[in-house]
Amino acid sequence: MKTKLISVFIITQLTFTTLFATGGTKLLGYDAKTAGRAGVSFALFDSPTLMMTNPAGISFIGKSVLDANFSLMIPSVGFTNSINPDAKGETNYFPMPSVGYINSNKDCDFTWGLGLYTQGGMGADFKLNHALYKNQDGSYNPQEYHSQLAVMQFGPSVAYKIAPDFSVGVSVSLLYSTLEFKMPYSLSPSVMKGVVNPSTGMTFGDMFSAPPSAGGFGYNEVTALADMKELSAFGFEGKIGFAYKLNDQVAFGLSYTSASTLTYKNGKATMDMTAQLNDAFGKAVQGAMSQGMSQADAQAAVMGQFAGMGIDLSKGAVANYDLKNELKLPQMIGFGASYKPSDKLSLALDLQWANWKKAFDKMSISLSNGNNANINTMLGNDGNFTLDFPMDWKDAIMVRLGAEYVLNEVVTLRGGYAYGSNPVPSSTVFPVFPAIVENHITVGGSYKLTNNFSVNAAYELVLNKDLSADPVSKIASEYNNSVSSLSENLFHLSVSYAFN
Repeated sequence: MKTKLISVFIITQLTFTTLFATGGTKLLGYDAKTAGRAGVSFALFDSPTLMMTNPAGISFIGKSVLDANFSLMIPSVGFTNSINPDAKGETNYFPMPSVGYINSNKDCDFTWGLGLYTQGGMGADFKLNHALYKNQDGSYNPQEYHSQLAVMQFGPSVAYKIAPDFSVGVSVSLLYSTLEFKMPYSLSPSVMKGVVNPSTGMTFGDMFSAPPSAGGFGYNEVTALADMKELSAFGFEGKIGFAYKLNDQVAFGLSYTSASTLTYKNGKATMDMTAQLNDAFGKAVQGAMSQGMSQADAQAAVMGQFAGMGIDLSKGAVANYDLKNELKLPQMIGFGASYKPSDKLSLALDLQWANWKKAFDKMSISLSNGNNANINTMLGNDGNFTLDFPMDWKDAIMVRLGAEYVLNEVVTLRGGYAYGSNPVPSSTVFPVFPAIVENHITVGGSYKLTNNFSVNAAYELVLNKDLSADPVSKIASEYNNSVSSLSENLFHLSVSYAFN
């Protein structure tokens, strides 16, 4: 027993990295065995990854098992709008190790396990043109668009056979997550609540949004280059499952996963409004020149006007903030059924509902200790404020169909198909958070090297999905009528050792 636990401890020191989503932000399968059959597992009781899906099922494994898995995800992302025809994201390679151990004995009604798994995430990297960011010659100056979200979990599972054919199980997991964003970040001018003219109550937001004929700049949004990093969060997730073996051929499983909240702390953010302020300054200068001023006189006059509003252009428009963020993960309900028509063939079906509508309605971003007086003046605060980033995701349904065929004493073949409805609405889709894929095709197999030791492999193809944004995006005007696309290739390799 001591040797087994030491092995688990050594493998859990592996480092986890950020990955894409394959169903919202959830992975389809957590090891090569389950991935090869499209992730079906609620009613197939043969893998430590049951701790991630239906912990009651570990009661029926019947022996102690140690699994170590390595997966490689290679996503392909694309984006198209009026100034970015058929843009392709960078090709990233995301390694995803995991480990699980089950302590089980067919003569004992109590089973326990311990697992460390990558639960899911998403991310992308682009260089994209933006209408605000241009060089002096008028050509576009491409900007970096980057996101990374990773969610890992570690914890124990226990299961108890209430009857020889019925078991209940519970998992309690500690969640750890990291989050990064870097991209142009656009908001309504109404966020600029600083007062320009106390006698009329006009705000900077009023001035920036008013048409030029009324003395304004005519913006329908204001944009800053946002760089949000070093965010990390801990949380907890609970799971309860039920497993029932009607007979040697038919089994059922039911599982509930609790919602969880991830509060990211200790982050750092930089908000750079230089391009936006320069553009406004240029418009004001052009307006003054249209009244007959020379360029030099117009620039001097506009600088004086900005100074009168409390804006010292020599201080620039770059602010550093302390950053906190809150994100929720959904509650889920899953049901599975399996049927074994012969000793060689197993068939299974999983159905799962994820409550993304309640979890991903918005992302709350809290910034504090902003150190740029110009930005504080325009926003009308002391460097502390909160923004709600709209997401408006929809609830999602996942249907998984999997098959397993024992070819001979050493080789087992697997295949499957999964459909997961896209939770991302067209009103808030944007290229660095494109968790939009729906169709998955998987193949895999196992080779038994000895009676106790086997090697499992699987390939998962996630078919390309395009999603067109609404004519008026809730995120930013650059996404109006845009198209985001995502496809994925995943390779899984795992080893399993069953203890005598």
